[in-house]
Amino acid sequence: MKRAAAMGALWAAVCLGGDWPQWRGPASQGVSAETGLPVRWGPAQNIDWTAELTGFGASSPIVVNGLAIVTSQIGSYSQADGRDPRLARDDRDLAGRESAIGSGIAASGGKLELAVEAFRVSDGKRAWEVRMPVEGPRPDMHEKHNLATPTPATDGERVYAWFGNGQLAALELDGKVAWKRSLGEYGSFLNLWGHGSSPALYKDSVILLVDHRPVSYLLALDKNTGKELWKVDRGSGRVSHSTPVIADGPNGPEMIVNSSERIDAYDPATGKFLWHAAAERQTPIPTAVSHGGMIYMARGYRNSDILAIRPGGRGDVTESHIQYRIPNGGSYVPSILYYQGLLYMTNEVGVVTCADARTGERVWRQRLGGIFFASPVGAGGHVYMMSETGETYVLAAGREAKVVATNTLPGRFLASPAVSGGRVFLRSDGKLFAVGGAGK
Repeated sequence: MKRAAAMGALWAAVCLGGDWPQWRGPASQGVSAETGLPVRWGPAQNIDWTAELTGFGASSPIVVNGLAIVTSQIGSYSQADGRDPRLARDDRDLAGRESAIGSGIAASGGKLELAVEAFRVSDGKRAWEVRMPVEGPRPDMHEKHNLATPTPATDGERVYAWFGNGQLAALELDGKVAWKRSLGEYGSFLNLWGHGSSPALYKDSVILLVDHRPVSYLLALDKNTGKELWKVDRGSGRVSHSTPVIADGPNGPEMIVNSSERIDAYDPATGKFLWHAAAERQTPIPTAVSHGGMIYMARGYRNSDILAIRPGGRGDVTESHIQYRIPNGGSYVPSILYYQGLLYMTNEVGVVTCADARTGERVWRQRLGGIFFASPVGAGGHVYMMSETGETYVLAAGREAKVVATNTLPGRFLASPAVSGGRVFLRSDGKLFAVGGAGK
């Protein structure tokens, strides 16, 4: 079953075709090559199927081999201190529409478990479910999410599901457990507001970023056995909820990490440090995207800056390799979308900025409203943006601001959309919607 290493490196971008294998899909870019996708839907319109999930979560769905797979937390426990900050706190009306995960539906106490569920994309029927008891200390969580925030990843043979207390499971595509690990063995797995980073796959390794204030490191595990391949100590005091992204560089692949101290790049094969750029930023969440020899990213937090960085440098490249920096307009949580030569990003209160990727110059700006955690997706000449309050705004990609449709579904949505097989998959706290497909 083990693929050749060279094929593994190209798998996400080439081998799976229409599958959506990880956070932000093929190559983690948030882009699908599919066309003819649905642009209009509602509770009674163009919904192919809806599946009830066994628990709650903020992780995004992935799609592989005819299965849509999501993770959830079953049961709940008390959150940090009941005073979690609102994302849209500067807009009183929007902040009043924000709510905790499960919207108060999830019962406190009881049996606390972690779940991985697979649904047939053809009809939404549950193919299998794996449950695991929660082990080790329970970290304090922001009310927005829970232990099922990291998005799983797949190499087409197994699914790698990681949870906010450090538990990691490799599952065969029939749901059988191949191996399990708990990263609690490396030290504290406690982070401000909880853990958010998802697994990244490279060749035969599963790469995991743990930037928590007590302990920070990058870890590569053998995807076939779970054994450690390499580990890089990143010191202490760092915070990141971002997922590492592997970009093409002039000297080979580079793994980009967005963290509170700075942006770092590593060799994903060995963990060797390559370069760093930019200054400190509080609580980074967005991930990088890359295209045509350039890396684009928002640093995160409020009024984020936007950077275009040329890969291939060594050491401190802040002065030498930053192509341009836009001082504001970037996103707090959502990652940037590069699509058809333009950059799309939305801040926490739904102000969308479109910029020319080559120059960084603003093309247009428009306020949609809504509260945005989900990252945008580009497909079929459209940009899909999902608000927490259930609205998906479908924009025409291009140099003019044009909202093609505003589609509303009931529920609370933090997860980013997935695209596969003519469908758009949307995950609310406790449901999975397949939009389009046979019904489009």
